[in-house]
Amino acid sequence: MSRADDAPVIEVRDLTVRFPSLDGTEEVRAVDGVSFEIRPGETFGVIGESGSGKSTVGRTLVGLLDPTSGSLTFDGADRAGMSRGDWRVARRRFQMIFQDPNAALNPRMTILDSLTEPMRIAGGRSKAEMRDTALTALEKVGLRRDMAQRYPHELSGGQKQRVNIARVLPLDPRLIVCDEVVAALDVSIRGEILNLFKELQDSLGVAYAFIAHDISVVAQISDRIAVTYLGQFVELGPTEGVIDAPLHPYTIALLSAEPQPLPAHLRHRRRMVLEGDIPSPVNPPSGCRFHTRCPWATEICSTQAPEWREVRPDHRVACHHTTPDGPPPLPADGAVPAT
Repeated sequence: MSRADDAPVIEVRDLTVRFPSLDGTEEVRAVDGVSFEIRPGETFGVIGESGSGKSTVGRTLVGLLDPTSGSLTFDGADRAGMSRGDWRVARRRFQMIFQDPNAALNPRMTILDSLTEPMRIAGGRSKAEMRDTALTALEKVGLRRDMAQRYPHELSGGQKQRVNIARVLPLDPRLIVCDEVVAALDVSIRGEILNLFKELQDSLGVAYAFIAHDISVVAQISDRIAVTYLGQFVELGPTEGVIDAPLHPYTIALLSAEPQPLPAHLRHRRRMVLEGDIPSPVNPPSGCRFHTRCPWATEICSTQAPEWREVRPDHRVACHHTTPDGPPPLPADGAVPAT
């Protein structure tokens, strides 16, 4: 549950992250000027296709990547103004859980050793305190204490991901970045893990940045959703508004691609067909970056970047043609019946 009256856990302004290309002659614009904040106790969802920059945003939030430009403010403190020592302390409150639960755990270490390792690095606790804290964290994520003596290969995928969640809890995080944390799990396990995240949020007040390509997963857990395309946000708003009444053509396309568990003759949704692949982040299109695939695109879309504007309360979009009711009706040649 978000608490909008509290100061943001993290504020991001005009964040840009660029990488050199393989031959070193060009730059990859992984993230290109995004701004947002995450509030205490809020789940901030980020969705988009592979290569849209969403994971790069997440890694920058926890300090695994440095921004090329822009500012990040952690609990009111500007990252650029922190000393090296202050940043080492501050970043412990901003943790990340990765997609592959197997790769995140050392196969040579017991679960107990993996749980106590972050506390040993942070310092300030006795061996007995670290052990007790680790076992308590295991219980919080729904695992038995005796599992602490096992090795990763003795656990299922869902149990390993629960261990990865338990690892960050002793550091008392303010924000946890969840990068595709259920993508590698069986469908039957995903709901359990998502429910666990919600339970921990209710009891601890932690905020999440929940990154995924599956819009249904993000919609299930998020308070607000940001839709990314080619390194930029194209829509940001409350989950209900983004899912039930999307404003940007790309969001509409993502939603129309979601399967409906109904016979074909009962499906009311028309599928929006996107032509071509996502352009290269090395040389993105001019104007609106989505115009090369958008059925609504006109001349202004190819020449002028759309304004990032608030169309509904707390609901922003970057599109020349959208209104509070969304874009105009989809052209007949831009849709086919869902099959």
